[in-house]
Amino acid sequence: MESHENLLAGPPPTLLPDNTEAREMLEAGAKAADVAARFPAYSEAWAALADDYFAAGHAVTSYAFARTGYHRGLDQLRRAGWKGHGPVPWDHGPNKGFLRCLHALSRAAQAIGEKDEAERCAQFLRDSSADAARELAGH
Repeated sequence: MESHENLLAGPPPTLLPDNTEAREMLEAGAKAADVAARFPAYSEAWAALADDYFAAGHAVTSYAFARTGYHRGLDQLRRAGWKGHGPVPWDHGPNKGFLRCLHALSRAAQAIGEKDEAERCAQFLRDSSADAARELAGH
């Protein structure tokens, strides 16, 4: 029996499941802190908190929020079959919270002088989704 699977293609993209209720709460204007409290595994809420606090000049608090969302996202990626590498597509909406947290973690780490962590997270983002890295960098 012949297999036509491309063994050099790498792992398949990981697509996280949607949390419709949490997403709809945020879209309806609920505070990100309220959404994170009710749905602590929802990385998009943590990413919003990280962005808000970074914009307000609170890099350490932003770092903490981003790290929380990043770790919650890693847990979900693993449950979705991710083995530590491979694409996490930006165009799949439920992946955006994790990718935004990864970007926010890199940005906050840079701001507090944790350069190795900043670069590790930036590289992880590029490796996971070049599209996310470009869009989140504003390019």
